[in-house]
Amino acid sequence: MTAIADQTGTAVTAALRTLDANIAEFGERYPDDTTVDDRYRPRPANIGWTTSFWPGMLWLAYDLTGDENYRTAASAHVRSFVDRVDQGIDLDTHDLGFLYTLSCVTAWRRTRDPEAKRAALSAADHLMRRVLPSAGIIQAWGDLADPRQQGRTIVDSLMNTPLLFWASRTSGDPRYAAAARRHTAQLRDHILRPDDTTYHTFYWDPVTGEPLRGETEQGSADESCWARGQAWGIYGFTLNHQYTGDPTLLRAAIRCADYFLAHLPPDGVAYWDLIFTSDASGEERDSSAAAIAVNGLLELAALVPSTLADHYRASAGRILRSLIDGYSTLDRPDSNALLLHGVYDKPKAVGVDEGTLWGDYFYLEALARVTRPGWTHPW
Repeated sequence: MTAIADQTGTAVTAALRTLDANIAEFGERYPDDTTVDDRYRPRPANIGWTTSFWPGMLWLAYDLTGDENYRTAASAHVRSFVDRVDQGIDLDTHDLGFLYTLSCVTAWRRTRDPEAKRAALSAADHLMRRVLPSAGIIQAWGDLADPRQQGRTIVDSLMNTPLLFWASRTSGDPRYAAAARRHTAQLRDHILRPDDTTYHTFYWDPVTGEPLRGETEQGSADESCWARGQAWGIYGFTLNHQYTGDPTLLRAAIRCADYFLAHLPPDGVAYWDLIFTSDASGEERDSSAAAIAVNGLLELAALVPSTLADHYRASAGRILRSLIDGYSTLDRPDSNALLLHGVYDKPKAVGVDEGTLWGDYFYLEALARVTRPGWTHPW
């Protein structure tokens, strides 16, 4: 870890410089999901699944520096998330976990803001409404009366369950954690395939709960391996193991990690789908998948035998160094992103070869991990 940390000081300084400029530019507004020509534009309101990554980065900056200006800027976003849940704005998504863990759970943990706590618990209640009892899964997107969305979950949901575990610990009500446990077990059994790859999305019969089929929305093909989904698997199964102690979830995380690492190009930064492994494919990298994987690998390393742990830490260090050297905006003062060359949704031609708000967040989280020994993740 020391070897990695020695190479990150300049990267942290550059990232904080960009955040300072973005605080001045965006204020209490939110950058869009992805850059356009390497620059974020402001979005019209607190809508969508990515807005919390902005205050999440501000909390990380506070952790990195102890500068109260970052704490103040992060705390200022609580009101927007309180209003969002109170007014029922764009809540038809399992990504309430992303949204309220980074914005309100973190604020509650740091400042004991009672409104942040109330909003996060309310968001957890909304997330519970998405549980399909017959299958025990949390349904992913949209109106639950929409036949196309009924019975569907996605691999990203592994990162949304921490909100439910927090809600049980905070409220004393075991229902939230029980729902998270059952959901994660279903993903372990069905979204993780026998060859250690992951489906992006999977369907269950909404009436009987019978598992039906896997598909993709953002990968190359239904049976290929979408890189960001595999990275969510590494980090998400690891986090859920931490909450439950279930050894099968640790094994699932290891399977995801080993497949991911075995299908990387020489510089360690994945193509947007792991079916692609060389520049001859003409396909784009997804730096956000790499950044997510770095965090998952470092978290996983603390839970496995030493030889495997050393392998995961070394791999994470190699990927992070590559991100700093070839994908960050260290030498790009014209960009207001932290990390370039990400892919949001290649099949729909959305955010291809651009910065992504989640990629920036997980890149900064990785920098916090390696420069602040003992730092505790917010999940």
